[in-house]
Amino acid sequence: MSASSVGAATPRVRSGYGRGARVLSVGIATTGVVTFAYFALAAHALSDAQYTRISLLWSIVFVITSVLYRPIEQLLSRTIADRRARGLHEEHPLRVALLIQAAFAAAFLAVALALRGPLQEDLFDGSSSLYWVLVGGVLAYAASYFARGFLAGHQRFALYGALVFLEACSRVCFALAVVVGLASGQTAVALGIAAAPIVSLVVVPAFFARRADPPPSVAAVKETEGGLTLRRGAGFASAVFAVMVAEQTLLNAAVLTVEGTSSDAALAGVVFSVLLISRAPLQLFQAVQGSLLPHLTGLEATAGRDEFRRAIRVTVLAIAGFALAVAAGVLAAGPPVVRALFDISRDLDGGGLALVALGMGFHLIAGTLNQAALARGHAGAAAAAWLSSAALFVGFLLSSVIDDQLLRAEAGYCGATALLCGLLVVVYRRGGAAIENLSSQDSS
Repeated sequence: MSASSVGAATPRVRSGYGRGARVLSVGIATTGVVTFAYFALAAHALSDAQYTRISLLWSIVFVITSVLYRPIEQLLSRTIADRRARGLHEEHPLRVALLIQAAFAAAFLAVALALRGPLQEDLFDGSSSLYWVLVGGVLAYAASYFARGFLAGHQRFALYGALVFLEACSRVCFALAVVVGLASGQTAVALGIAAAPIVSLVVVPAFFARRADPPPSVAAVKETEGGLTLRRGAGFASAVFAVMVAEQTLLNAAVLTVEGTSSDAALAGVVFSVLLISRAPLQLFQAVQGSLLPHLTGLEATAGRDEFRRAIRVTVLAIAGFALAVAAGVLAAGPPVVRALFDISRDLDGGGLALVALGMGFHLIAGTLNQAALARGHAGAAAAAWLSSAALFVGFLLSSVIDDQLLRAEAGYCGATALLCGLLVVVYRRGGAAIENLSSQDSS
């Protein structure tokens, strides 16, 4: 490709990040609020035991879908963005991604059916309805995450934001129906988890109704610059799979370990509600992630290294300021607000909530550095950092270093995400140094 064509592609990539982040922020910020409302309504509509089961169901669905399907979202986003930055707008390699996604979904279904007894009896107290919501919801999210990656790679961020916003709105309607008396029971609330990803797909036809690029082909493409083979796709997906396992461990291990070890039946629900302080901003951060990876990938393809570093620096500084503001807010007024929102009877400590807020900041910064690693092709090193931090976090949760399990979860989350952030800083700096060395060798 000529230098002129590369230069022509670069402005489109650069403008896409700022515009995409702004568009996605509006949709996903609202999505975070609506998701928060879903659990607040559920907490008021259900008993403590029922709310705990809904929280557990959502945690399991969120863990499984993120672990299985986010790798394909990232794979599609990176691959399509790389090809578009190089001026290749046709024959995007969807077949490889479809095969991997279908294999993940089939593997889940086989395991879920084989383990129906333990899942239904041990996790959901014999509720077959919650079990089938789990199965149906996880399978439905396969299509939702594939659509997200496809839209992000094409930088159709308005549609991406609309998809996740519609998903959240669909889900909250089920909890609202129980609160106002149109429905009743935990099954009605849970059905929103399975229905939401299906409803959200109604935005996808809008991509084909109006598009700037030629229509995509499902056929596999030749391994040219920016192409994708099954081996390359599986390698990338495997590394991101490991990252997703570690991230969901950081988000959900505390809930699961408390559920399995505490004699207080309601404590797992309390831990889940407290950790929503980190979940809501992390969902908002999808707005940044959704536009950051294709942006950085495009810059990497067109040698825009100064802009690459600037995007990382600006994002990290914004996250740091946001996390400090949230920590100050929850330290001052967090306990009564969280107790009122989620109908929690036990006392909460502002210092513990502030630790969760700081951990959220470290987690967001780690997510930013992770996108840089993926864009540079350093997914393996990033995965090692995530897995190490997650393993230490689980070990801390199972220890007796802190007697109070809620405080142990809050402190452990903050410490694990801080460690993760430090490890990914090392990966980022080494990656930048390696690129500079290659550049100096090429120039010489």
